Amino acid sequence: MTTIQHAPSVVHIGPTVYRDSTPPNRRRGGDIRTLLSPASVGATAGFMGTLTLQPGEIVTEHWHPYSEEFLYCVSGDILITLDGEERRMVAESAVHVPIGVRHRLVNDTDTPAFFVFCLGPLAPRPELGHVDTEPSPGATGAAQ
Repeated sequence: MTTIQHAPSVVHIGPTVYRDSTPPNRRRGGDIRTLLSPASVGATAGFMGTLTLQPGEIVTEHWHPYSEEFLYCVSGDILITLDGEERRMVAESAVHVPIGVRHRLVNDTDTPAFFVFCLGPLAPRPELGHVDTEPSPGATGAAQ
């Protein structure tokens, strides 16, 4: 029997990140928490997080010029719009949002919805990662 030895790693392994210790980003709506990212763990290929949408909450329409997005609905039921096409996402369903596809999420039910998301590759700079196509919740005026 041949034993294969693993070469010592020279890569820094980042910390374990806890959702409850990560502040929510509510800019586009809902409770979005980016857990694993360049800033939190030194990721270089993408980032991962969670989204909680309470009844009546939305994530405003936007698109990603550099990244594709993977959404997994852990619990709940929402309406997602992809380039104008409406679909239902229910618990234990997933959707792939290709680069450049406009998307918007609406919790039009009476129960919370919880998602895990992942995006990659990274945009060259964080501010280039999203293009908003409608105003943020509570904002007035034109889309940003």
